[in-house]
Amino acid sequence: MATATDRIGDTKVPMSLLEKGAFINYQRIEDNLAIVRERLQRPLTLSEKIVYGHLDDPHNQDISRGVSYLKLRPDRVACQDATAQMALLQFMSAGMPTAAVPTTVHCDHLIEAQVGGVKDLARAININKEVYDFLATATAKYGLGFWRPGSGIIHQIILENYAFPGGLMIGTDSHTPNAGGLGMVACGVGGADAVDVMAGIPWELKAPKVIGVNLTGKISGWTTPKDVILKVAGILTVKGGTGAIVEYKGPGVESLSATGMATICNMGAEIGATTSLFPFNHRMVDYLNATKRGEIAQYAQRFAHNLRADENAEYDQVVEINLSELEPHINGPFTPDLATPISKFKDAVEKNGWPAELKVALIGSCTNSSYEDMSRSASIAREAAEHGLEIKSKFTITPGSEQVRATIERDGQIGAFEDVGGLVLANACGPCIGQWDRQDVKKGEANSIITSYNRNFTGRNDANPATHAFVASPDIVTAFAFAGDLRFNPLTDSLTGADGKPFKFSDPTGNELPPRGYDPGQDTFQPPPEDRASVNVAVDPKSDRLQLLKPFAPWDGKTPKDLPILIKVKGKCTTDHISAGGPWLKYRGHLENISQNCLIGAINEENGEANKIHNQVTGEWGGVPQVAAYYRDHGIKWVVIGDHNYGEGSSREHAALEPRFLGGLAIIVRSFARIHETNLKKQGMLALTFADAEDYTKIKSDDKVDILGLESFAPGKNLTLVAKHADGSSDEIPLAHSFNEGQIEWFKAGSALNLVRLFCEGDVHTLAHICFLPDGSEGR
Repeated sequence: MATATDRIGDTKVPMSLLEKGAFINYQRIEDNLAIVRERLQRPLTLSEKIVYGHLDDPHNQDISRGVSYLKLRPDRVACQDATAQMALLQFMSAGMPTAAVPTTVHCDHLIEAQVGGVKDLARAININKEVYDFLATATAKYGLGFWRPGSGIIHQIILENYAFPGGLMIGTDSHTPNAGGLGMVACGVGGADAVDVMAGIPWELKAPKVIGVNLTGKISGWTTPKDVILKVAGILTVKGGTGAIVEYKGPGVESLSATGMATICNMGAEIGATTSLFPFNHRMVDYLNATKRGEIAQYAQRFAHNLRADENAEYDQVVEINLSELEPHINGPFTPDLATPISKFKDAVEKNGWPAELKVALIGSCTNSSYEDMSRSASIAREAAEHGLEIKSKFTITPGSEQVRATIERDGQIGAFEDVGGLVLANACGPCIGQWDRQDVKKGEANSIITSYNRNFTGRNDANPATHAFVASPDIVTAFAFAGDLRFNPLTDSLTGADGKPFKFSDPTGNELPPRGYDPGQDTFQPPPEDRASVNVAVDPKSDRLQLLKPFAPWDGKTPKDLPILIKVKGKCTTDHISAGGPWLKYRGHLENISQNCLIGAINEENGEANKIHNQVTGEWGGVPQVAAYYRDHGIKWVVIGDHNYGEGSSREHAALEPRFLGGLAIIVRSFARIHETNLKKQGMLALTFADAEDYTKIKSDDKVDILGLESFAPGKNLTLVAKHADGSSDEIPLAHSFNEGQIEWFKAGSALNLVRLFCEGDVHTLAHICFLPDGSEGR
């Protein structure tokens, strides 16, 4: 029987089986919440418990949802290879000898899908050797865990090895919230945020609002967890979750597997949410036990009172979904929030003139590549094979991790896919992020594909703006591969077997977890060596893929006047438009080279074209990066004007680094996506919004602008844009911003990293104030 002296922190449970000396710090949450409860005097949501449980200074921290900037102490950091390059280059320039919190790097983004997993992986290792060598040596030097190419997708590896209930993690990828499937607050961030935490500095986050999604009923039949988030995306839209954590609750949660909950949290990035999460339950216990983390499961059960919302906790918004009534959904094309139930999808295809012939069906990715996903899809493939059918569309399968791949190969799912003509790709992101050497259609040819991925922006998967990409569950995608037609409904329609007789698919079936346990497959993990002093980080000064960073110049203290508008962007402008992926991924470690893709996908309001803008000095037309560099090289700062939800999509900080590198001063928009706004601030850019969104229409592409008020730049105080038009008239337009005092210092210093560097050259703990050591104790 517990005594009054027992503390949850008296038990030391490792955060991961792969790390020494890093323990789960439930005691910090317990202690912080005692202080926060005394201060707030109200019930707390689960999100608040975990977030406030990681406050750096719970006594003095201002806490107001949607208003306060919280200083938080994450438990760990995760980086994928495309973003890790810049994050590590920044960390190296900060001068720290080792990362202050457990950090891992995962090689998943640089493997292009071409002919199949084994050959594609070998080709990627050869082509990207320089980058992989840099990542392997940098992680070894600074004490980070390194997952080699072929390991799998970052979010699946995190779920299998590092995520734990009640934890706080940041990751340099927008789908980091995948770990919410194990009750972890996991947020996508830019590399500069990761560098702060790795350097022992608190992470800053505006106190999120909380959207509750109440699930009732029970999921069954063709309906899957993927359909929950497809429905939520349709309700909240791509910006409806901005500034909020989406917290799922209600009796319906019990019918979802841990990996199904992860799927829902993963795609929460598509509604702009800070993150998403589920309350701790027995399905999480089952998954932790299956992945050999039973000690964590037991520890979380002891702490369960802080791993669920308080009774009568208040939410800023509540969405109700009855799982028993939820239909499978298909979202798209061109945006992940255009949600259509399967019963109405045929009509939508015909009404909108979408290409009905399905060219390619793709399952897997970080969103839907669990054992459960693969086994349910394999049940569909086996039933089709029993009726003598092969696929009518191309069909690709992407395992999420080496562990999943090895297990589904052993258990026969891969054989079931290959028997009907499916192609198994490498354990990597592949077509989901544009790493797809697609050859079956020409660029510009209208066609349709359907995926179980998370994101379907124009050109996202194959760089073809005419490709209509739809998102659905792996079950629906697999069934469609045999129909080859978007007008097919597997719940009601029949296909013709080899015997000429019609048959209708049965409800998909599959195991939540492998009955014989997981097969770990090949060992692809590189722990940091005991002796790191002798490790040399591999960066060739002549490389066109890696480039050491130079600090950005601080603000000159002058009022910006007569700045040209580089481009006035019309309509949706995602991070894919600002810093394209696909073939550009190879330059993610070389700022100068990757800056040649800056805003090349954005639509210029002046002429309705992409990558064709007017140079206001020479009078000539040119590409966006070229005109920007011309201005920079002639000492002219410039601004960008943007529309709503500017920068939605990926967490890639290159979309902020590039305009900064090319001489930009300010990005002025109707509204921002959260991560991109923070990334801009971190790099010393002015991220500003029109106080009245309609003032966007007053700006002309050939205007020259002044920005007034920077000499008294302060939180909550508007700046003023003076737009001088070519006809001699002008408009004074108020500009709002969300900068706090610390972020204003980033701007003045030239970047947040410049401030970090200053403190690291002295004593980082002067800035960090208090650090929590890996064993959970406090240090100063």
